[in-house]
Amino acid sequence: MTAQLMPGATGVLALADGTILQGIGVGATGEALGEVCFNTAMTGYQEILTDPSYMAQIVTFTFPHVGNVGVNLEDVEQFGQGARTTARGAVFRDLPTVPANWRAEAGPGGSLDEWMKRRGVVGLSGVDTRALTRAIREHGMPHGVIAHNPDGKFDLDRLTAQARAWSGLVGLDLAKDATCLQSFTFDEGLWSWPEGYAKPVPEPRFEVAVLDYGVKRNILRALTSIGARATVLPASTTAEEVLARNPDGILLSNGPGDPAATGAYACPEIKKLIDSGKPVFGICLGHQMLALALGAKTAKMDQGHHGANHPVKDLTTGKVEIVSMNHGFTVDRDSLPEPVQETHVSLFDGSNAGIALRDRPVFSVQHHPEASPGPTDSLYLFDRFAALMEQGK
Repeated sequence: MTAQLMPGATGVLALADGTILQGIGVGATGEALGEVCFNTAMTGYQEILTDPSYMAQIVTFTFPHVGNVGVNLEDVEQFGQGARTTARGAVFRDLPTVPANWRAEAGPGGSLDEWMKRRGVVGLSGVDTRALTRAIREHGMPHGVIAHNPDGKFDLDRLTAQARAWSGLVGLDLAKDATCLQSFTFDEGLWSWPEGYAKPVPEPRFEVAVLDYGVKRNILRALTSIGARATVLPASTTAEEVLARNPDGILLSNGPGDPAATGAYACPEIKKLIDSGKPVFGICLGHQMLALALGAKTAKMDQGHHGANHPVKDLTTGKVEIVSMNHGFTVDRDSLPEPVQETHVSLFDGSNAGIALRDRPVFSVQHHPEASPGPTDSLYLFDRFAALMEQGK
């Protein structure tokens, strides 16, 4: 049936269990289906909403005030394709605020609301995000449909049924849609004030092949900043094609979806890359698929890890780092075979956050050392990767 909600309501979030959250619609009109998660970061909403790892998800922001720094063309993390391969929707406590930051685009186009309209991201504001976050913590990430209609009319039964019928992320290979269609090189470095993004180095020290499962720009910037030229390759690239380029190192990128589903075709190739003796560095989805290729298992998490304030311990140094995380699947630490060494662990729940091979230059982490958004405590991992490539020369 079509229902008229409270006066002034122009947006709803219909969950699979029948819960209906209502408020003011933001951004694009229409509907979007996905898994509802929450992100605890206080900054970086543009980077979050353009991270391909959020594909098929609706992001609830726990920080109440969003939109104050506006948007710009520089802080987009994905390469093309818009909201189709990133977050499908966003939930806010308050209406996005008017931008007030020197890096924001000038005029109305610099507001979060207008930017979401252009991208096709459906938003909902005026929601008790604390209650929604608590429900996710207690019951897991629900399936939901977020809808925005200026007329305030919604077929709630249909939206709920749509959420209930969705099969979810388990078994979905989303990397095939998030990856690039053809190879390209990237040579922009990390951002610093007041210069902005660093210029490319004239003579790169390393050639790095990046297998793109939904790579973020800042991963590539971090590679450039250690003196590498990054060549980005589609997810379906074979090990033979990668090795034919004779790279100094190979990076397995972040990305969306079930690692076991993407791993069906990626893991056999990753195993060949490991056996080649080349240095291999995996991040997020790349970490999970590296673990699968080595014989470990992965599992779906109830609430996942999404935020820029997660404590992780580097077991090789004893150092505790605050890191950026974004994942809904995890490596089963009890399934790690020899000669795999667990190198990092989450101090929130004890889950695995990093592995390395004892006998080869291969390692990976679950978190995002490139940040964007978040702290750069783990940026040293790119230097560790550079050291392995230097040793292999």
